[in-house]
Amino acid sequence: MNEAAATQDLLASLGALGDENRLRLLTLLERHELSVGELVAIVQLPQPTVSRHLKVLSDEGWIRARREGTARHYRMVTELESSARDLWSVVRAAIGDTRWRSADAERAEVVLSARKEAARRFFSETAAEWDALRGELYGPRAEWSAMLGFLDPDWTFGDLGTGTGALAGAVAPFVRHVIGVDHSPEMLQAARERLAGHANVELREGDLESLPLDPCCLDVAVLSFVLHFTVDPRRALVEAHRVLRPGGVLVVVDMREHDREEYRDTMGHLWTGFSEDDMAEWTRAAGFQSYTHTELRPDPAATGPLLFMGRARRAPLASA
Repeated sequence: MNEAAATQDLLASLGALGDENRLRLLTLLERHELSVGELVAIVQLPQPTVSRHLKVLSDEGWIRARREGTARHYRMVTELESSARDLWSVVRAAIGDTRWRSADAERAEVVLSARKEAARRFFSETAAEWDALRGELYGPRAEWSAMLGFLDPDWTFGDLGTGTGALAGAVAPFVRHVIGVDHSPEMLQAARERLAGHANVELREGDLESLPLDPCCLDVAVLSFVLHFTVDPRRALVEAHRVLRPGGVLVVVDMREHDREEYRDTMGHLWTGFSEDDMAEWTRAAGFQSYTHTELRPDPAATGPLLFMGRARRAPLASA
């Protein structure tokens, strides 16, 4: 920027700050994001006056607006140019503890408290229906989305028994590579259609007891509701250990032991769930270093057996 342009910018900045009401607004917007209506209530000026001052501050790059529904919320720009930042530091120090500054701050606390109270009142009135309302707004599994943030973006994720690819599709945006394995060509075709937009997902046909994967190629392996379909779960766990890298983690989600034998005929189940003792013994025999068993809370809408989640880790490489 040449000297003449820099001078013009400085004069514009000085002009924007050359009004006490604009200083009041900027002081408030440095600390809070506020709507026009909230600013009117705090500074006790007519709405057209507040809007006019906001336009000046916006045009000169001091504040930024965010639209929320029909309202605009304003906030001081955090990435000010160095000259503007230095100028504001001088002006803010000169303002000191003026009477209007303390009065505006007190009214701002009232406005913000009212905003919080509105949210508190909403939740107190809808607490009993909140789960259903949240499910309607965001979907029944929205809370699980936060868990995906714990995935490492460099991981290769194995969805062993991928079925139609629902888990693979959910995980794909959060990791480097997903490999889905299933023995059913029909399931894999459905998965290909579902996952067509995910370039980092690879699908392979194969059995869990003889995975079509190289040794030590996965960081995480998941067996989700598939172990009870395997002829030999012990062998499937051995294979999972083989394809995990040292330090890699296996997660198993499946049914606890139950007595619903009819599932063998109606759904093709080969095992009526698994006990904690069996899972601990089998993962240890497969070579895993540790096993953690958690009984999952039942979903009130579910009609099937109770569930568990098991977590086992392959031993890391010994340090030199």
